[in-house]
Parts: sequence; structure tokens; C-alpha cells
Amino acid sequence: MSSQLFCTKPLNSDTFPCNADAITIASLGLGSGVFAMLMVLYLLRKLKQAPRGNDLMNKISDQIKSGARAFLVTEYKYLTFFIIVVFIFFIALYTADPPSGSRIDGAKYAFNFLAGAILSAAAGWGGMSVATDANVRTTQAADKQGLAVALRVAFTGGAVMGFTVVGLGLFGLSLFFFFMTLGAYDDDLNTKKFTFAAEAMAAFGFGASSIALFARVAGGIFTKAADVGADLVGKVEMDIPEDDPRNPAVIADNVGDNVGDVAGMGADLFESFVGSIIAAMQLAQGDTTKVMLPIWVAGLGIFSSFFGYFAVSAKDGASQKDLMFALHKGTIVSSIFSLGFSAILCGTLFENREEEGWKIFGCIVLGLVAGIMIGQVTEYFTSYSYAPVKSITDAGITGPATVIIQGLGIGMISCVFPVLIIVITILACDALAQGYGIAMAAVGMLSTLGVTLATDAYGPVADNAGGIAEMADLDERVRETTDALDALGNTTAATGKGFAIGSAVLTALSLLSSFKIQAKIPAVEFGDPVVLSGMLIGAMLPFLFAALTMLSVQKAAGAIIIEVRRQFAEIPGLREGEAEADSDKCVAISTQSSVEEMILPGIYAVLSPISVGFLIGPVCLAGLLGGAIVSGMMLAIMMANAGGAWDNSKKYIEIEGARGGKGTETHKACVVGDTVGDPFKDTSGPALNVLIKLMSLISLVIAPIISGKETWDEWYWGLIPIALMLLGTFLVYHFYWKNGIDITAEVGNSGGDAETGKADASVEEGEKEEQPVN
Repeated sequence: MSSQLFCTKPLNSDTFPCNADAITIASLGLGSGVFAMLMVLYLLRKLKQAPRGNDLMNKISDQIKSGARAFLVTEYKYLTFFIIVVFIFFIALYTADPPSGSRIDGAKYAFNFLAGAILSAAAGWGGMSVATDANVRTTQAADKQGLAVALRVAFTGGAVMGFTVVGLGLFGLSLFFFFMTLGAYDDDLNTKKFTFAAEAMAAFGFGASSIALFARVAGGIFTKAADVGADLVGKVEMDIPEDDPRNPAVIADNVGDNVGDVAGMGADLFESFVGSIIAAMQLAQGDTTKVMLPIWVAGLGIFSSFFGYFAVSAKDGASQKDLMFALHKGTIVSSIFSLGFSAILCGTLFENREEEGWKIFGCIVLGLVAGIMIGQVTEYFTSYSYAPVKSITDAGITGPATVIIQGLGIGMISCVFPVLIIVITILACDALAQGYGIAMAAVGMLSTLGVTLATDAYGPVADNAGGIAEMADLDERVRETTDALDALGNTTAATGKGFAIGSAVLTALSLLSSFKIQAKIPAVEFGDPVVLSGMLIGAMLPFLFAALTMLSVQKAAGAIIIEVRRQFAEIPGLREGEAEADSDKCVAISTQSSVEEMILPGIYAVLSPISVGFLIGPVCLAGLLGGAIVSGMMLAIMMANAGGAWDNSKKYIEIEGARGGKGTETHKACVVGDTVGDPFKDTSGPALNVLIKLMSLISLVIAPIISGKETWDEWYWGLIPIALMLLGTFLVYHFYWKNGIDITAEVGNSGGDAETGKADASVEEGEKEEQPVN
């Protein structure tokens, strides 16, 4: 008797769980989703009890919140057009050629897509709103109550993001899975009904992934354009401290932390969370128990995260290692509970096939352990408590060039261990339970997302808290407390990025396996020129995507640099702190630049797999996905870890006073490295996670259309998305890239005349040399 199809045989259909209907399968997901939202309400109430501080602190916090909301409103306006177009496309495509034979398939796919997009956007909005409220409360706690309370307040703000993502994600996915079974195949064993419902859920994942891509790209461009612009003019040219209120780009920089690292990361992991569950449900091939398991594991994972949240605590005066252990306690506790719950599920749901159940449990364990190990490796390479980051600081003695060289080397070598961990996980899970086991490893890795995302979203809250302390001119001891939290946040952010990369690879690989089944690809021969061509295209796409986002940061940062220079030159008394900077202008520039720059990467990400799938065929598309997963993982790990290491090499000097402390040539060299690393770790690297998942989901969505087609069959349909890519490229170049930005306006090293507050501007307008920034 085939264990793969155990519940699809009439002999087993009368006993639980094989006789479970759709609402039973979805029940735990719905219930735990509601529980997560109740937890969010509890956290909000607890957060509101923390005081907000003085009027100036509240003014700064409100400016950050207002800027973040303005950005997301603008971004969502742009995305509304995209969502409407895709919604209409699904209705037209799957009404004309319905996968299940029913004309309502078009509506099912379209509303699945819409639900995924709306819930992903809502999770990002909710998390960002709370994070921009928690920042000032963290500052006040650091001032009046000390390090331990400040850590708890910041972590609570991050936990709202974590539980919002898992709650909305699992509730929405479970609800729409149930909806997809209504009016579907009427077979006694529910095999076809559950199979089609799981296949239709790919559109839900596509909607979530679309929002994640644009949130990651636009948010990453915003935050790093503002950060780079603020640092280069403020620190390097004007020689003023970080987060100094005289710098017009400081508010935009703090806004960027929220739209990039909170809303962007939340949307990214929302998509990974639902994507891993969708992949497992599809690879279950209609087996009721296997369709049920990923939803129930994820649901009990929410309860595990609940226990993990209350395990996080620290003492005043704690070192960086102590603070990191405080956050690790939450992860460890939630992981233990998740493993216990998963063991109960696998031991009870797989009656009469216990061996298969325990093999799947082994995959869940492997996924969870792999996530923790990748986090530990990332921490080693990005925390200044360890040798790699210290070696970058030491390299700063000989200047910024050696800082860059050392950082790149650290980033590259940091790929080795995560790759080995992922490879061992994949091979072991494949031996235990084939593709379904790999998908369940991803579900296991993400089962404690409520608390692991909280540790990641905590970072921007702590960063903003430090900025508010500086801008509100609080005591140096307050800044020392927030700096300790910020340095911890840099490490947790890097750890979170490593976790996101690992989960993205396992999810994308599972989606690729499901694509091969749906597209009816018997085998992928790597010696086949068609497959190899697809792999080369796929391996190229992450580099193209990273290049576009890096260039966009440089271009957008150029606009910020011009504006900051202009304000220092034209606003009397700004340099001396006697006048107020126009922060809103920098927020507006970053917002407009980021939403414009997200268009071209988005076009290539969405249309590339469609072009290859329709033009050449499903076999070539499978090669493309494989190539993108491999090169995307390498590039993402390298960029994220190198950027995190550069950042903390600077923090090591500023917090611990290493190599002479602030203001030394070594410090300046590490500031340059940090500036280079900013778009590495916060823009291009994180966006690659979404890229490989998005292309996998798009391929899965079009799989019913190209299923069984030979290479070059009906190739002419592939010319349409290619024409759209060319048209989009031309329009973006014409409207946004054609006109270069002049960044040659000079500002003296001292910031100009200290008495007048006006910067030097010895280069006349007519003598300026045009230097396009592309």
C-alpha cells in the first residue's frame, strides 16, 4: 500500500483524519489566527501602558510615523494599479481555460490573489504603525527605567509585527482554502477537491509575494537612499554626529528603518510563511492528512511563539552577549514547544502508517534546527563579539579600501556554512519524505515565526529609539543604552535576514517540485541545452535584480545629497542648530524616488518567468527557477552578511571604543564600509529572497496553462511579455532615468562658514559638469 496516497484509498476513508472535511482541515488555522490577533490586542494594550516621554520626543516620533504612513500610502497607490491588472488577468485567463473545468475558476484564482495581496499589505501597515509608536516609548524607558525595560518595550513592538504576520497569514490562507473547496470536484475521497484547492492557493501566495517584492524593493531603496545621503553629507562633509537634528535627512533615515526593515521584512516573511504551507499542501497530492499537517503545525507554532514571547528578559547592565541570549531564550522556548506539538501531531494523525509520520516529523525537526543554526552562523559573522567583524575594524587602520576588501571576503566566506546546513537539510528530508518532507522542513523552520520575526522587527524600533534620544538631546547615558540595543538590533536584523534566506530557499525548492508535477515535467536533465539555457538565465536574474536596486539607491541617494547640501547652504543658522531643517522635503524625495525605482525590477521579476515559460516551454522554466535559487541564495547571503559585518565594525568602534574610538581615521574608514554595506544588507540582498519565491509562485500559477507543452510550442505567446518588458524598460528610462542628477554642488569639509551657516559653493551653476547617476 502506497503511503503517499494512504488517505486516497477507500479502505482508509472512514477514519479520522482521512475522513476530515475542508472546514476540519482549516479549523486549527482559523482558531490560531484568531488567537494571534487577540495576542496582538494584548501586546498593544501592554505597549500603551509605557509612557511616551516629553513633547519634543513625541514630535519627533510623530514625524517618523507621518513619513512612514505617507510612504506606504504612496506605494500602495502604485500597487493598486498592478493588483487590478493582475486581478482582471486571472479572471480572463482561467475563465476561458479553467483548470478544474468550472468557469468560476477565474474568480477563485483572482480573489485568492487579491486576498493574499491585501493581507500582506495589511500586515506591513499594522506592524509599521506599531513600530513607529514603540520607538519613543523605548527611548523613554531607556531614560527612566533602564536597559531591561527598554528591551522589553522594543521587543513588544516587534512582537506585534510577528503575531500580526502569522495571524493574518494563517487565518487568510485557511479561510480561502475552505472557500476553494466549495463548488469544486465532488469526489467521495475529496482527493481532487483538495488537490485543486491547494493548486488555486498558489494565487494567494502570488498576491502576497507581489506585495513583498515591491515592499522590499521600494522600502529598501527609501531607507538606504536616506541613510547614505544623511551619512555622506552629515558625517563626512559636515562632520556632525549620527542622528543629529540639524541633518535634514535624519527623519527620512528613521522613516526608512520602518518602511524597509519592518513593513518590508514583514511582507517578505508573510510570503515565506504562507508559501511554505501552500507548497506542502500541493505536494500532499490530495492526501487529507498531509494537506492538514502544515496548517496544524503552523497553527500550533503560533501558540509556541506565545510561550516564547514571555521567555525574553534581560538585566540592567547586560553585555551584548547577555542581550543576545535574552532574545535567544524566546527562540529556544518556542522551538521546544513547537517540536513537542509537532511530535504529537505526527504521532496521532498518521495512524497505521506511523513510520511515515515520524519521518515527516524528522523533516520538521531538521527545518527548525536548520533555521536556528543559520541564525547562529549569521550572528558569528555579523556581531562584533566575534573575530570576523573585529578583523574588518582592524583593516580600517590602513584605510577604507582594505575595509571594503575585508568585508567582501567575510561576506563570501560566510556563504559556506549556511549552504552546507541547507544542503544537509534538503538531502536528509528528501531521503525521509521526498519533496513533501522538504516542504515540511520549511514549515518547521517558519513555525515559530511569531517570535523570530519579533526579534528582527525589534531592531528598527531600537534604532529609532536611539535617533530620538539624539535628536531630543537626552543625556549621554540614554544614548549609551539605546546604542547597546541598536547594536543588538543590527545583529538580530542580520540573523533575521539569514533566517529569511534559508526559509526562502527551502520554500522555493518546494514550489519548484510542485511546479514540475503540475507542468507534467517527467525529469529535468541538466545536460539538456534547453535546461542549461534556462539555468543560465535564472542565474543571471539575481545579479540583474541586485544591480538595478543598487543603482537605484545610488541615484535616489544623489537626490537626497543635493537636498541636504542645499539646506545647509541656504538655511541660515542650520549648521549652528539655530534653525530647523525641512525634514519633510527629504521624506518626499525618498518616497518619490523609491516608488519610481521599484517599477523596473518589478517588471523583470514578474514577466521573466512568464516570458520563458510561454516562449520556450516548461522545461526551460524549470531550469530558470533552479538557476535563480542557486545564484540568488549565494548573492543574498554574501550581501546581507557583508553589509551587517561592515555596519557592526563601525558600531564596535563607536560603542566599545575600539581602535581609538570615534573620530579617528579608522572610524572614518569603517563609516565608508558601512555606507557601502547599507544597500547590500537592506536593499539588494533581502529583495533576492522575494525574487526567487515570486518567480516560483508565478511559474506555479501559469503551470496549468503550459502543462505538457513541448519546447517552442506556441512560442508566439511568449512575445507578449517580452514586448511588455521592453516597453516598460523604455518608459522607465524615458521618464525616470534619462535625465541625470548633478551631484557636483560643493560643500566645504567644515560645512562652510560656521558663522553664517552657509556652505561653500565655489562651483557656479554654469560651470557644473553633468554627471548622470544611473
